[in-house]
Amino acid sequence: MIKVVRGNPTPEELAAALAVVRARAASLAAAAPDAPAPADSWADPSRVGRHRLPQPGPTSWARTYWPG
Repeated sequence: MIKVVRGNPTPEELAAALAVVRARAASLAAAAPDAPAPADSWADPSRVGRHRLPQPGPTSWARTYWPG
């Protein structure tokens, strides 16, 4: 819906403005990509399992309490 807020346009001026709006909408619809954009790699859940966490050693309990 188009609403004229100010002024008194002629029918020709309204038709010209409507043609511009329709042409812009058609060009945006034609330029829309069909495939979705790829997600950022940081959000990829498969990257979580790529690196193993270090396994605790026999004295790891002492290292958690002693500085250095």
